[in-house]
Amino acid sequence: MAIRKIREIGDSVLNKPCKEVTEMTPRIKTLIQDMLDTMYDAYGVGLAAPQVGILKRIVVIDTTGEDPMVLINPKIIEMSGEQTGSEGCLSVPGKSGTVTRPNYVKATALNENMEAIEVEGTELLARAICHELDHLDGVLYVEKVEGELVSAGSYEDEEEL
Repeated sequence: MAIRKIREIGDSVLNKPCKEVTEMTPRIKTLIQDMLDTMYDAYGVGLAAPQVGILKRIVVIDTTGEDPMVLINPKIIEMSGEQTGSEGCLSVPGKSGTVTRPNYVKATALNENMEAIEVEGTELLARAICHELDHLDGVLYVEKVEGELVSAGSYEDEEEL
């Protein structure tokens, strides 16, 4: 498919709430594949549609490099625990910051076949789900950073969400 341009902090599309997806169309299927290709090309573990300029409630996540998730119209229905750690974002290149998130998250969504699914995760997956769903509401992680943003290390040291 295609690698799309990742929108960066300062682009107004990143601060707008997204609209729900009501039907699977060829354009949405292409968008999902392009989002996966773009995420992998940028060495990310998650990507939300507004990060490629599309105000639709779609995220892709793959924290293992083997099992991509497509979440359409996702909603968090349960969370617990707490984790504090370094977080980065493909839309805020070269920076990271300390963010506290739930350590466990359960969400409902539709998959790429528009079938209802439930996903749950802990640690990095929980962080990624929260981070990407924030994008759908126009929220960047920098609004949740405790302390200062710092220059990010190498990709081996931290995950870009």
